[in-house]
Amino acid sequence: MASNDDARGIRIGDVHGSAFSIGGSNNTNTVHNGGGAQDRAPSAEELLEGVRELRAALVRLPRSPERAQLDAELDEAAGELEEAEEIRPGLPARLRGALERWAPLVETLSAATALGGLLASLGG
Repeated sequence: MASNDDARGIRIGDVHGSAFSIGGSNNTNTVHNGGGAQDRAPSAEELLEGVRELRAALVRLPRSPERAQLDAELDEAAGELEEAEEIRPGLPARLRGALERWAPLVETLSAATALGGLLASLGG
């Protein structure tokens, strides 16, 4: 049986031709991945847009040290994506780690679900 800490965490894996949900506390955000023409890895620009949308959504949350730490991580990722034409190795894993680490904070934000979907389409 999983402990309470295990139950609150999320893990983003490889998603193909299926759907996944992120949520808790009676709030669930679902992303459907139907494959086909959209079954391609997102560009650095698309990932940057996802990061920016999550940063904008964070502003609506109460201020906290956790929110500030996640925003700093997202700011660093945005800086890398703005300077690159391609997604640098390691960046998707760092973003996945941030979403997993801060899942209780962002579980109600659809922007977190959208970013999670982009990261899932990158695989690994």
